[in-house]
Amino acid sequence: MTPGDDLILSLVGGADPATDTGYEDHPPRMGFFTDTSLCIGCKACEVACKEWNEVPEDGLDFTADSFDNTGGLGASTWRHVAFIEQEKPVGTAEANLMHESTDENGDFRWLMSSDVCKHCTHAACLDVCPTGALFRTEFGTVVVQDEICNGCGYCVPACPYGVIDTRTGPHGDGGAHKCTLCYDRLGDGMEPACAKACPTDSIQFGEVDDLRERAGARVIQMQAAGVTDARLYGEDPDDGVGGHGAMFLLLDEPEVYGLPPDPQVTTKDLGRMWKSAALAAAGLLGTVAAATFLGGGS
Repeated sequence: MTPGDDLILSLVGGADPATDTGYEDHPPRMGFFTDTSLCIGCKACEVACKEWNEVPEDGLDFTADSFDNTGGLGASTWRHVAFIEQEKPVGTAEANLMHESTDENGDFRWLMSSDVCKHCTHAACLDVCPTGALFRTEFGTVVVQDEICNGCGYCVPACPYGVIDTRTGPHGDGGAHKCTLCYDRLGDGMEPACAKACPTDSIQFGEVDDLRERAGARVIQMQAAGVTDARLYGEDPDDGVGGHGAMFLLLDEPEVYGLPPDPQVTTKDLGRMWKSAALAAAGLLGTVAAATFLGGGS
């Protein structure tokens, strides 16, 4: 596989990234469904992720604008629990269904969400990696091979979600790092550490097709109970990244959670650019050859 092959194969193939990458007999595509209505902000997922994957401590800084002390996803934060405070009325029935905390007047609510790598169907980070350090697994997930990564950082701006980053600082190795969906655990039939540690089943792990059905049923349940803002994010295979391997039930607009409303694979024009570059190079060579021939004839 060369840079860009994953994009080309996924565009001409179906919505099964493992098959499109070349795996013939492979397990079902695995992923996450994060039901943010059940998240209580305990951060057990962050701790479990760090412990299992030996991810170094990353500062735990108080941001002064939230109870969030990690700020966002990065090379040393593969799971990030966001705390979003809203002055928005929440009815009692909604609060009970959503496990929400409100003030005594019901005019304030917390939105909490455990964010993670989306393991996109069309993954731009794969397209731009020059060393093959990023690869598609048989489970349809995207993993970085630390021993192959040269720290070039091309994958960092390529990701439309700002998930992947290079690790610098006192614990830094210069390489790119992100969630692997606990690839080592999947091979042994185990669920990822974050899902195993989640006490409310806000993070649910399983086959992506099953999770999509489960997520759809949950949205119907939420909306029937009066939570009209409930919606799914990342489940649509026709979106700009071909759908996620990690989808989310949100209780407000994606922007509220810091997610792009219309994500696009940043390398979508890569094939057209390569074709244009090849035509330009061929034209230049033709011009040089013609000039050489004419010059030799005189």
